[in-house]
Amino acid sequence: MAEVDQGRQARKRRRSTWDVAPSGQPEADQRDCGDDEARAPPMLRRHVSPPKRDDDPSGHYVFSLGENLTSRYKILGKMGEGTFGQVLDCWDRHTREYVAIKIVRSIRKYRDAAMIEIDVLQRLAKYDKKGSHCVKMHRWFDYRNHICIVFEKLGPSLFDFLKRNKYSPFPVDLVREFGRQLLESVAYMHDLRLIHTDLKPENILLVSSEFVKLPVCKKTSDETNSRCLPKSSAIKLIDFGSTAFDSQLHSSIVSTRHYRAPEIILGLGWTHPCDIWSVGCILVELCTGEALFQTHENLEHLAMMERVLGPVPEHMIQKATKGAEKYFRRSRLNWPEGAVSRDSIRAMRKLDLLKNLVSRHADSSRSSLVNLLHGLLKFEPSERLTAREALEHPFFKDPA
Repeated sequence: MAEVDQGRQARKRRRSTWDVAPSGQPEADQRDCGDDEARAPPMLRRHVSPPKRDDDPSGHYVFSLGENLTSRYKILGKMGEGTFGQVLDCWDRHTREYVAIKIVRSIRKYRDAAMIEIDVLQRLAKYDKKGSHCVKMHRWFDYRNHICIVFEKLGPSLFDFLKRNKYSPFPVDLVREFGRQLLESVAYMHDLRLIHTDLKPENILLVSSEFVKLPVCKKTSDETNSRCLPKSSAIKLIDFGSTAFDSQLHSSIVSTRHYRAPEIILGLGWTHPCDIWSVGCILVELCTGEALFQTHENLEHLAMMERVLGPVPEHMIQKATKGAEKYFRRSRLNWPEGAVSRDSIRAMRKLDLLKNLVSRHADSSRSSLVNLLHGLLKFEPSERLTAREALEHPFFKDPA
């Protein structure tokens, strides 16, 4: 109960840090300061790495700002931290450019996962002929028992931009451009039989950090506030650490809660359509400024889905695993009887049908956008639009 209330009030969601679509070869394994300096090109030999330190108790790499990561990279700051490790803002002395370096924890399971991720990223880069909107990996190396992956440096995530604007929605024309690029990247991955499994605004980054400020007049006062909009709509998809091959054995739970498809909650198995559901949730959030399903509990999550989209199909209920059967009674959702709190019931009443949620923000684009969203947010996975089909939808045609 406390988790639901806290999550609803603070919108505490797992923040994702970098991951990318790469190509490249591992650099030489540089294990100590002496080897590092000896192997560096003459122009870099004066830039030696710091003395060895123990990792922190969780296996994270310990560093100080301004020091080196090998002789090649100068550490300028920390961009983010996650379960896997950290992402650092660095200066590449070879190429004379800023880069983002993901430093994986020195724990076996995370190192193994990082190597699998590198394989996925190299596969994405190998067949990327037209530009897939996936972030680029420059290279990777093993340094002091930490897998380090070097990426191009990008701008803030779409979630960060929403937060900066106090969760004011993006204009529909921008949502259209973001959605088109996101679906192009998802279609590319699905063509390669890859499933991202963790699509969300935190994992969609603007290519540029540049933005403009526009004045916004409040209707309730004479005050004028500014609203930020990106100068460029170009985005790239990141964080391929959870990407799965269609042919491999799938774990039972994937996706961040707010973007998790119903078939995952019901234990029916999942494949490419789970990404499509996530895209639908993302587009609603970009249009409205708020996550569509702000919940941390399965029954409430399913009840929210029914409130917005209609009842869960009976054939899906009949096939639900034993773990999910408890959410239903006599082939209907056990709601509100099974609600964990009165706050949960009150939160449900604030939701509305999808078309009504979108119509408050989308204006003239409402009809085509709602139609697209219903195609992406079908309960039955086999009935959802594919990414390629969605790209042909009228919403993505040039507006009249």
